[in-house]
Amino acid sequence: MQPLLFTSPGADARLTQLHSWLCALPAHWKIDCDQVQAASSDASFRRYFRVSTQHPQYPSLIVMDAPPMQEDCRPFIAIAALFAKAGVHVPTVFEQDIAQGFLLLSDLGQITYADALNATTAEKLYGDASAALLKIQQASQPDTLPHYSATLLQNELHLFDTWYLKHHHITLTDTQKNHLHQIYQTLIENHLAQASTYVHRDYHCRNLMVTSDNSPGILDFQDAVYGPITYDLVSLWRDAYIDWEEAQQIDWLARYWTQAKQKGLPVPTDFGEFYRDYEWMGLQRHLKVLGIFSRLYHRDGKKAYLQYLPRVFTYAHQVTQRYREFKPLLTLLDQIAATPSSIGYTF
Repeated sequence: MQPLLFTSPGADARLTQLHSWLCALPAHWKIDCDQVQAASSDASFRRYFRVSTQHPQYPSLIVMDAPPMQEDCRPFIAIAALFAKAGVHVPTVFEQDIAQGFLLLSDLGQITYADALNATTAEKLYGDASAALLKIQQASQPDTLPHYSATLLQNELHLFDTWYLKHHHITLTDTQKNHLHQIYQTLIENHLAQASTYVHRDYHCRNLMVTSDNSPGILDFQDAVYGPITYDLVSLWRDAYIDWEEAQQIDWLARYWTQAKQKGLPVPTDFGEFYRDYEWMGLQRHLKVLGIFSRLYHRDGKKAYLQYLPRVFTYAHQVTQRYREFKPLLTLLDQIAATPSSIGYTF
């Protein structure tokens, strides 16, 4: 493990603070405070570091750095306990400092689904991911997590017009605004009518880890809510970072649907109705993601997410082609597709 030099010119104040915290942890962890490596970062302000130890059971551990002014560690701690009780593999929280925004976690390894997925491994990996999701959904209890409310769903949808359309230099007419508002309401009505379970909200290949036991390891669950049963299925099989033929998606979804019925989960008895819910939930998620990835570029300077916009756009365009309720949105997306991009990506 290459050391992270806390005293180097590039070291920021948070790294210095983190180093001091690590060195003050109980001696039984046997952490080598100077053997720390950047593990990952995400679209939020959180960062993760891998620390080397001489502990007989845990040769490496993960430190979460969540600046308190921007992030709150408490939902992560609470939902980790909730999901662990459901029988799925999530990091164990060993040490916590809420005031400073540091957590010491078990290490789920370095192999993500994004690293491991291919035509040969997909059946096994997605089978494991689906089984874990079923455990989470079976454990669901109302009023334990925040509800995926109409307000939250609408705020997410508005990321599309606030960030994606605005920064794609699309100015909506009053008629287009009215059409888009109606489409948002149609989607929200569908989502609220679906059965509710626990929703991870980012159940995709970058947040699932290949582990030697009880795979997958599940990360980035701190924004979990209680909401539409199809949401995490869309995240899993219409993933912004990898795509699969629709026939393959349908096969995996049908297997999930059969298992969910057998386990007593409240899925529709008609698969066609369930697939429509899946597609409409997907449209909500993909409009949101188009907005989020645009915001990451324009507001936060994170250019890497732009490369995934074409795939997400294609998902949304595909759904709007199929349902007459979304015809005005299809027209808008066709307009965007025909317009050259000014920020380095095309459709």
